[in-house]
Amino acid sequence: MDRPRIALVNAAHEPGETARNFRRELDAELVEFHAKGGRVPGHTEFDGVVVTGSKSSVYWDEPWIEALCDYVEDVHAAGVPVLGVCFGHQVLAEALGGTVEDMSGFELGYRTVERVADDPLFEGLPESMTAFTTHGDVVTELPAAATLLAENDYGIHAFRVGQSVGVQFHPEYDMETAERIATEKDVSEARRDAVLAGITPEAYAAACETKRLFENFTRRLGRGTDGGAEN
Repeated sequence: MDRPRIALVNAAHEPGETARNFRRELDAELVEFHAKGGRVPGHTEFDGVVVTGSKSSVYWDEPWIEALCDYVEDVHAAGVPVLGVCFGHQVLAEALGGTVEDMSGFELGYRTVERVADDPLFEGLPESMTAFTTHGDVVTELPAAATLLAENDYGIHAFRVGQSVGVQFHPEYDMETAERIATEKDVSEARRDAVLAGITPEAYAAACETKRLFENFTRRLGRGTDGGAEN
């Protein structure tokens, strides 16, 4: 079977590192778009769509966020599976009728996430997972017909609606990215030091289990289309 053709919709403000991480983890033919730069796909002719994290909040009144949410709604309605990661998870919720709100706090570092339902996305993963987290917003209300898949004390960490799924944590991160994020985050010095101290080879190795969800997502996608320009 041909490698699936996936639109990688990069919502990062500085897209290079994010693109590198997803290119490493996704075994697919990637067609890349920088959503924060004003580019989203102009068609739905993909086997799947992946929406990345971002420093932005989905409820901000910015044209590129509205365009991205509209595209996610359209591509999901067209039957193309969407995988949203962190901000992408929140975009998927917002686009399909859920609610995203400011947490008035921040989750940061390697944390435990509990799987609460069986799902193909988490096939082969334990019920209790280690994952790197960095977010100040959270999905507080799931879209209609959504199934909660994972959560922790900060709230919803994964859900499914039909063929599309969102995860709040970052399975794509390597240690370099985790350390940079922790260093730059606006938290107290004591908390930053504690998070950095927790970024160890052992914690990273445990979190690498969650990378399996990329394989689980891509191997269920259909045969790629031959046509469709990047536009």
